[in-house]
Amino acid sequence: MSDTERQSKDAASTGTGYRVLARKYRPKDFTDLMVGQEPMVRTLTNAFETGRIAQAYMLTGVRGVGKTTTARILARALNYKTADIDKPTIDLRIPGDHCQAIMEGRHVDVIEMDAASHTGIDDIREIIEQVRYRPVSARYKVYIIDEVHMLSTQAFNGLLKTLEEPPEHVKFIFATTEIRKVPITVLSRCQRFDLRRISASDLVGLFSTIAAKEGIEAEADALAMIARAAEGSARDGLSLLDQAIAHGAGVVQSEAVRGMLGLADRARIVDLFQHVIKGDVAAALGEFQSQYEAGANPVVVLTDLADFTHLVTRLKYVPDAANDPSLSEVERTKAAEFAKGVAVTTLSRIWQMLLKGIPETEGASRTAGAAEMVLIRLAHAAHLPAPEDAARRLAEFSGDNGGQRPSSPSGNGGGNGTRVPYQSSVAARATEPTPRPQPSGPTAMLRAVPNPEPQNIGRTEIKPAEAPKPLVRINSVSDIVDLASEKRDVKLKALVRNFVRPVRIEPGRLDVNLTEGAPNTLLNELAVKLKEWTGIHWIVSTSREEGGPTMVEAEAKAQEQRVSDARQDPDVAAILAHFPGAKIIDVRVRAPEPEEEGEAKPPAAAESEEGDILPGDDIEF
Repeated sequence: MSDTERQSKDAASTGTGYRVLARKYRPKDFTDLMVGQEPMVRTLTNAFETGRIAQAYMLTGVRGVGKTTTARILARALNYKTADIDKPTIDLRIPGDHCQAIMEGRHVDVIEMDAASHTGIDDIREIIEQVRYRPVSARYKVYIIDEVHMLSTQAFNGLLKTLEEPPEHVKFIFATTEIRKVPITVLSRCQRFDLRRISASDLVGLFSTIAAKEGIEAEADALAMIARAAEGSARDGLSLLDQAIAHGAGVVQSEAVRGMLGLADRARIVDLFQHVIKGDVAAALGEFQSQYEAGANPVVVLTDLADFTHLVTRLKYVPDAANDPSLSEVERTKAAEFAKGVAVTTLSRIWQMLLKGIPETEGASRTAGAAEMVLIRLAHAAHLPAPEDAARRLAEFSGDNGGQRPSSPSGNGGGNGTRVPYQSSVAARATEPTPRPQPSGPTAMLRAVPNPEPQNIGRTEIKPAEAPKPLVRINSVSDIVDLASEKRDVKLKALVRNFVRPVRIEPGRLDVNLTEGAPNTLLNELAVKLKEWTGIHWIVSTSREEGGPTMVEAEAKAQEQRVSDARQDPDVAAILAHFPGAKIIDVRVRAPEPEEEGEAKPPAAAESEEGDILPGDDIEF
């Protein structure tokens, strides 16, 4: 009789329930935790040996990596006591006085609380009131709060003071899967440990050991499938292993696990990838249909295809990744071959399309049809050249023709097969017809074929349409500001005055340089308003040239010049000298009075073009 049969018989005869593998093989000391969590174990070992024991610990990681189990082991280490040892230690090989009760969650001095169901301030207030009392039998009173991120804001605030200055006999251990939801004020008072995902190779080793202890025959490929499905979680993996043992009646085989998980054969995924790379749509759809009829989930098929794409891409840069024990021999060898022959751009394109196609398939009412559409797109894209490759080919093609356009394939596109000179200037492109690509296949080069010259139809001559004339002529930024003032757009007027440095202005086009602090939407708003006010389309763009000053800068500079000129005036200089401490605050130019027709303008009222201070100017001191 096997160990499994004996265990089942004993459980049935005694009336006790079967203990699932995730509980039966739960780590009991730090030696078991060495699987994937070496940095944390090393830190705690050194801290306990030197007596540098923290007052609070924060354990974070994905589900099933051992946060609660680690918290119990840590509480056991803090309260470890035997006949020979009475101090905190990492060496827990010999069970201590409190070990069994702590690991079973029934020790009076180790209080476990689930924050998911105790989220309020009242639950934390109860802890705060109890921490003043010393432990009953253990060395430390340990509070283990699981899923601590679910505490309310008031509960966190109530815990802060006690967490910062707890009594010497109290230790806190927190566990969470959402570390970002924990306030930084709490994190800063804890010693944080990030429990890593357990690698697939470590999980395969763990499952092999447990299967051997249970007397279960398990194929290596089957354990690798379970390890990949566990996604770094030992608890999830052991639950799947439990299910696989029951599914296979005590034997874990690849075919049974594949059917249980709804997976496709990894070798068939490789075949599907090969069809996609070749662009063979019919073969890819046929392979997918066979996998679907065999019970594979369409979403899982695409996910496995994405995983294999990632593996091939990774092997191009990390060849040692092929030594992963979770990979099958087919995956290892075929992926290495594809890594040598498939371009990175092609792999990246497949990866991006799968990332978009997988959620589309998940949300579709017909997942099989959606998955087939994704495969069709992938196979079609396999023939398309990368953008940079297409540009390079076009450049080489133009260079091989001596800077000339090729003649029409039919011989009549450009006269009697003569070549039309190829010009790359903007002016030439504006006058010549636009070349159109003439593809002859998925990988055909782009060919620039000139369009025939426009011909007269009867006596009607085709003339280009005249450009519309603007309703308002704009020659400077000042014109734009005046127009905004006329249209009562105070906001745009202020923005143009403060942030726009003109570079080039012509009908329908405005090139500017914006000063620091200009809104991101200024150019778009300006283009819309100019089109609305002038009746023509405007292209408003930024320029690398510095441009002229803004209107505010120009006005400030002019004002400085006027003040400087005022200081040079003899009368003003005499006033400043007669009144010590006096200074020029403002200089204003008085507007000329209206003149009668034919009356000459007096020289005293004229304003110098250079901005000199003349009689009639107002100067404020």
